Amino acid sequence: MVRSRIPTATYRLQFNQQFSFIEACEVVPYLQVLGITDIYASPLLKARKDSPHGYDVTDPGQLNPELGSEADFAALTDTLKQHGMGLLLDVVPNHMAASVDNPWWQDVLRHGRASTYATYFDIDWQPARPGLANKVLLPVLGEPFGKVLENQQLALQLAEDGFRVCYYEKRLPLNPASSSRILDGWAQTLAGDGYAAGPALSQLLDLLASLTASPLPGAGEPSTAWQQSWKRLWHLYNTNAAVKAFIDRNLRKLNGNKGDPQSFNQLEHTLAEQAYRLAYWRVANEEINYRRFFDVSDLVAIRMEDKRVFEAVQALIFQLVGAGQVTGLRIDHIDGLYDPQEYLNRLQEHFAAAGCSPGFYVVVEKILSNGEKLPVTWRTYGTTGYDFLNSLNGLFVDEEGLAALEEFYARYSGAETDFTRVVYNQKKLVMTRLFASEVRSLVRELGRLAEGDRLGHDLTLAELEEALVAVTASLGIYRTYIRDFTVAPQDRNYIEGAIAAAVQRCPAAGPACRFLRQVLLLDFPVSLSPEQRQAWLRFVMRWQQFTGPVMAKGYEDTSLYIYNPLVSLNEVGSSPRTRSISVAEFHRRNKTRQERWPHTLNATSTHDTKRSEDVRARINVLTEIPDAWEERVERWRRSNGPKKLNIKGEPVPDGNMELFIYQTLIGAWPLLEEEIPAFKERLQAYLVKAAREAKTQTSWLAPDTDYENALVEFVLSILTPEPGNRFLPDFLSFQKVVAYYGAWNSLTQVLLKITSPGVPDFYQGTELWNFSLVDPDNRRPVDFKTRARLLQRLKEEEAKGQQALVTNLLTHWQDGRVKLYLTYKSLHFRCDHRELFATGEYIPLAVTGSSSGHACAFARHLGRKWALVVVPRLPARLLAGKVIPTGGMPPAVGFLPGETVWQDTAIVLPEPAPSNWHNILTGEVMLATSSTKGRVLTLADTLRGFPVALLAGDE
Repeated sequence: MVRSRIPTATYRLQFNQQFSFIEACEVVPYLQVLGITDIYASPLLKARKDSPHGYDVTDPGQLNPELGSEADFAALTDTLKQHGMGLLLDVVPNHMAASVDNPWWQDVLRHGRASTYATYFDIDWQPARPGLANKVLLPVLGEPFGKVLENQQLALQLAEDGFRVCYYEKRLPLNPASSSRILDGWAQTLAGDGYAAGPALSQLLDLLASLTASPLPGAGEPSTAWQQSWKRLWHLYNTNAAVKAFIDRNLRKLNGNKGDPQSFNQLEHTLAEQAYRLAYWRVANEEINYRRFFDVSDLVAIRMEDKRVFEAVQALIFQLVGAGQVTGLRIDHIDGLYDPQEYLNRLQEHFAAAGCSPGFYVVVEKILSNGEKLPVTWRTYGTTGYDFLNSLNGLFVDEEGLAALEEFYARYSGAETDFTRVVYNQKKLVMTRLFASEVRSLVRELGRLAEGDRLGHDLTLAELEEALVAVTASLGIYRTYIRDFTVAPQDRNYIEGAIAAAVQRCPAAGPACRFLRQVLLLDFPVSLSPEQRQAWLRFVMRWQQFTGPVMAKGYEDTSLYIYNPLVSLNEVGSSPRTRSISVAEFHRRNKTRQERWPHTLNATSTHDTKRSEDVRARINVLTEIPDAWEERVERWRRSNGPKKLNIKGEPVPDGNMELFIYQTLIGAWPLLEEEIPAFKERLQAYLVKAAREAKTQTSWLAPDTDYENALVEFVLSILTPEPGNRFLPDFLSFQKVVAYYGAWNSLTQVLLKITSPGVPDFYQGTELWNFSLVDPDNRRPVDFKTRARLLQRLKEEEAKGQQALVTNLLTHWQDGRVKLYLTYKSLHFRCDHRELFATGEYIPLAVTGSSSGHACAFARHLGRKWALVVVPRLPARLLAGKVIPTGGMPPAVGFLPGETVWQDTAIVLPEPAPSNWHNILTGEVMLATSSTKGRVLTLADTLRGFPVALLAGDE
């Protein structure tokens, strides 16, 4: 029986060769002591060799052997059960590795459309490109095909299961018909030229005759007389010198001679007979005829809408769930599926048939943007938490300060300042550079629909393409979810908005846009037949699968590296236009989450975030001190100007990239001196990646190494301590101040994540200060032994005296133990009061007084149980000139502002709340006092002993 389990707190672990099942076993006791209830694991199915992440699955029918054996996995799940913990597993339903390590893909390459698995993959077997009919384009060559062929980089080799076409480490199968023709030619050579003298060559002749006489194996028939004969041939080849010499001689002849173009004709003809066409990698985006994961040609999309594929891909997942080894699922890239709702329905129907009630715990990786709501019809417990991440992040952004930073950016950067225009242009760019084949395929299909409609009959393909690109680029969300002939109001609004924006930007495309509007909204002419209506719906559902990758690449992976007024807002699912989030809006969103998605994940860092939570927390501080930031940047620009190299007549970096660099340094600079050399190494790789993602001066498709080297040299030069370097000491003094306030923000984030509606999720290693940047930087190994040792010491010191421990933690806040302590204490309180936080009422609390705008407070209430959460916000503006000067050094204990800061600020308690409160973090006991507003707790008392407060009370 499948059991329904709701996590109380999850912890993401990244499994790979450096972190296996056995190593995870060793971490489980530490995570339990920390207060974690469920491990949240990266994909664990067999993936491409040396995969650092597991998203490139090659065989969904087995666990990844690089992570350990089945016994090792059982040991992990048994350890979890012994500690009362569950396993939330990341599953990948959208794509697999397009690799010969993938047996299904291998079978498709060998047998083409006849393969049992041909319908498993989302392949267009009849593309517009001549010569690609019934073939799969494989853009794997480093140079054009003819050059690769004549350079002898393609070679036919003998293998145990047949001939293979080899290109460096790639091994591609030959189809049986081609293999049979080659073998038949060898047999004729042996028989006709007298080569069969001697027993070994006679045996070879017999084997060749057997192979050419046997019926050719069909798709999905791995064990036949043909395969057995191949194995005997392989054995003979490896054990007899005469046979080996004969075969090698003929293979050399078949593979051609460099300098003799005609000698490659037979190999070229053989390759032309295959179900795949080898091609230069640069043609992929123009010619690819299978759906990919975004623009990654090594990842081929699967047709999960086919029930056979659904069952086959997830058979092992269902087995692990049925055995109780997996207790929840995280669905990767839900927007890539043809029909996400149907997929989720099938999942829950499967679990219901296995006895799970009311529903198995499933969350989806869904990016909600521009006020988008998760469809209420989806049978899921919520998302992986980017919506919470961005709401929480906005709480630490000062609205006025952000406006000042945007004005400064407009003067300083020389870049486009209209973010809407940036996104529109970059989405068009990626459609041209990365998704040209997908655009052409959709336009061709749209053209067929236009031919069947009198209003679209005279629209040209060029006009339809302009409209399709403009509308897709104008869509403000990742995708809509039309799945039948009913268009939900939310989907209609987004499509209407995209059409209107496209027509405004491209008036000449108006007629084509109006026809496209009809199609996307399924506004059928009465003359359309049922078959034509189905064709319209199919187009809409295919378009919906396309808009997500365009958004991901054009928005996330391009625009968010170009537009840099405040890069802490440039996050997955965020919008720099969202600006700050008020306390009232934060409460409203929390109440909505409690009502609709009480068990959704609350994330602050993930494997996909552009920056860790602690990096963002620091950079947000700049909105509180915009004048100081502007002054510093102008000074740094003057002092660092001579260190810029000129590339193609322009200084590197330009103003926009320079701002990006300074913000990155502010956010990610280490607290510990010994970490600085490694950080500089990480920074170099990160800046090259960021520049390539921006695609303005260099890119992944066309790297400009001169530009990249100049960028790296500039950064290294400004970070080198030397007498003439005026930047570095000035930067370090300023960065220390920002780091101090950023740490305050980080602690606030931790407590709000743990106590807000939803399930708090922790990314590996973030229980201490973590200043990671985008992957692969955030996938670095985590030192769990040190964390376990620190936590054990915290517990021992707490037993001796909580007040003394807290004072010590705040005095040495730079070592990160204060964050670990807050996490541990808050998580245990939540675990001890699961129902209070899972189902309890969320009550926003009023804050009164002169500093009321700098505090956020709420209560959680269930029955006689109460919890009170109080946190500060915008601390740099709150404390300016009172505790720490803007340009000075933070004091050893700077988190205790006292009465001189909070003065008359107080929290108003709801009428039924108790008067006596116990501070979980400090051990202090507090008593509410009466005021004209009712019973209150003063901020000076509540936050006297610790930067944030978690209070427990009983009626």
